[in-house]
Amino acid sequence: MKVLMVGATGKFAGYVLPELMKRGVKVRALVRDRASERVARDRGADETVLGDLEDPRCLISAAVGADAVFHINPAFAPREAAMGVTMVNAAKAAGVTKFVFSSVIHPSITRLSNHAGKLPVEQAIYESGMKFTVLQPAVFMQNMEGSWPEVVRTGRFALPYSKRAKACYVDYRDVAEAAAMALTGDKLEGGTFEMCAPGTFNRIELAGLMGDALGCKIEAGEVPFEEWANAQNLPEGPVRSGLKRMYADYNEYGFPGGNGMALRCVLGREARSLKGYFQELAMREKIAA
Repeated sequence: MKVLMVGATGKFAGYVLPELMKRGVKVRALVRDRASERVARDRGADETVLGDLEDPRCLISAAVGADAVFHINPAFAPREAAMGVTMVNAAKAAGVTKFVFSSVIHPSITRLSNHAGKLPVEQAIYESGMKFTVLQPAVFMQNMEGSWPEVVRTGRFALPYSKRAKACYVDYRDVAEAAAMALTGDKLEGGTFEMCAPGTFNRIELAGLMGDALGCKIEAGEVPFEEWANAQNLPEGPVRSGLKRMYADYNEYGFPGGNGMALRCVLGREARSLKGYFQELAMREKIAA
């Protein structure tokens, strides 16, 4: 079996590649440049192809000979929806029979661009005639990994929205496993599944779990968005403005969800937990020290 994979070199979707390799799948990685080509090869991709998600002819060529496509949108890209729809249409035109899409939980929250950009892609998939699986993950636990060194150094976990706002989370490794299952079997065929670990947590609770893992007290903090964005070296543009809207929305509404039944049924086991995830980060910190 051969899968054309978008995101093989990515921080999150990159977890799908080893899951496919474990299952003996040949992976053709769609990459943007020669540097990414080398990264994809180093990670284990069997083939690489240079491509542009806004170039239909290029994508059709990339998809020819593939049995399935794994796609993830570049979040906050100005033409995110168009890129995804173009990939769906290209896969169909190339004769691909199966399409697996890493979407987002609650794509109907259309006031957020990174949610609104997923809905047209889902619709195109449902109308394509291809076999499909749509995975709708909650907030990725891996998003907090970038903050971990500062948490350890300062004893404080701060983000630019209310520390009392609750959100739902998922370890993207669980999403990657579900994606590989969908690409290589028929158990998940025709399904749209929320990918969520059980429960919702505010930042006070997250800080408590971090503190338990590290064996020290961690304070939950809040920081103005501009200060946070500047510290992250985020340039002005769609990503920064999209994150600003997203965090303002979290501040008012939180990020609802937290029902882990679908993910548990898909995986046949309990989802990875935040407690376990923070324990892993703490262990890495201990080993590195």
